[in-house]
Amino acid sequence: MSQPISPRSVAPDSTQFSYPSLFQIGAEFPRFVVPYRWWEDEATTVLWAFNIPEIRQVIRYGLFRDENFPRNSLLSRNADTIDAFLVALSDPREHQLLGSLSHLQRVEEILRRCKISPFQPAPWMWFPPPPGHDLNAQEIADAIEAESHHQFRKISFEEIVRASLGYNAVSVEWFLHQHAVLYVYLFNHLQIYPEEIPLYIEAEKHLRTQSPFAHRALMQCIRTLQPDAAHDMPQTLTPGFEFIAGPVQMLFRDQPPSLTTILKIFSVLAFRFRRQYIHTAKMEWHVPLNTTILFLEDCLNSTSPKDLARTMTGSDELNFSGLSRQNIVANDSLMRGLLTNWHDLSMSVWECCAALPDIVPFLRECAEALLDARNYHSLTALTVGLHRYNTATTRFRSLNSTVGGMVFLDPILPPEVVIITNPAENYASYRQQYCEHPGIPFLIPHLRDYQQHGESAIQPLLQYLQNQMAAKT
Repeated sequence: MSQPISPRSVAPDSTQFSYPSLFQIGAEFPRFVVPYRWWEDEATTVLWAFNIPEIRQVIRYGLFRDENFPRNSLLSRNADTIDAFLVALSDPREHQLLGSLSHLQRVEEILRRCKISPFQPAPWMWFPPPPGHDLNAQEIADAIEAESHHQFRKISFEEIVRASLGYNAVSVEWFLHQHAVLYVYLFNHLQIYPEEIPLYIEAEKHLRTQSPFAHRALMQCIRTLQPDAAHDMPQTLTPGFEFIAGPVQMLFRDQPPSLTTILKIFSVLAFRFRRQYIHTAKMEWHVPLNTTILFLEDCLNSTSPKDLARTMTGSDELNFSGLSRQNIVANDSLMRGLLTNWHDLSMSVWECCAALPDIVPFLRECAEALLDARNYHSLTALTVGLHRYNTATTRFRSLNSTVGGMVFLDPILPPEVVIITNPAENYASYRQQYCEHPGIPFLIPHLRDYQQHGESAIQPLLQYLQNQMAAKT
């Protein structure tokens, strides 16, 4: 990626200044070329069908060249269909008011409810501190990083997906523009106070592992003002958004051509994106977005809740096939891997429920099937994910009562599942259940039992593992 290094220039009338253009949206995303944009044709099919959630997602992501495409498609639908769509997207208390709208107004209301919230641009708010400050290079770098992350938080995941595929993305363009603004602020400041250049040369070193956009702005400023200092600076620059755009583009290359499936994946990834990059104190600019959602893939490929339970149990049987007493005693990599698998599964369940609430009844039935199969590993991970979802969304569904200052959550799981997944007294109900009906174990209480009371406390688990080993020989 070539970078202009010419300094600020002054127009002949001395009233205008110009600066190098450091950021171009096309250069900040990996090149994406496909022979056929099949998803645009599939978007047409979805917009002419009757599946409201799919229509909403197609409009939300806007993966088509003509921004008026969904509007024109909906305007071509008959009045009864548009009325049904609007009713499905609205609260019953709104129906009377919405009923007075014209056909065009109803279409516009549907579009408004399906699209992401309008972008609210925020100007770059960090400025170089005036002379006499006592900040060191690390503190200046951290302040620049904090403002860059703040600007990044304004970008929606949907807009990054659009930009990754070559479509317009206003919030991404604004983000890049603000980093060009940073360059101008730094350039002007260091021209006025050249004695501060050594401090910012040190700050550049700290920014190398932080925002690639802020780092490039500072690096280009130093290259322009003091070229000799640029010899030790990175020479090769990669697209700034590659850590997200690369995995997104890979989905379109690797997944079977199904727009509705990919949009369901994106719905889940949007929550992961916000958790990993937005709701975090430290931004990991160089950690790629993990687009692997094996649990969602299993859900989408399952024909029934029992079929999903069978798939999960088959995977767990394979993962637990090598577990032995020695692994538990040593708490080795196999044990740690199984515990990590459990935590990842519980988080994936929460992501899927939060993104696709319609999946919750399906997973409730799956939990019953897992209990019948005595697969306590996946059962408990599933219930933890469902409980997190239930806790976070209860206020949207209504609170049953508040007796004596206690808030009671609406039930989401069968009582028999709730009982054995109660964490009280190190999952006492589960451990009693396991003594009577052993199966694929939920390792956390067993491991704690072993650590507190020794081997005798986990005899039911050891006997199960021994029986499984004997069955294979």
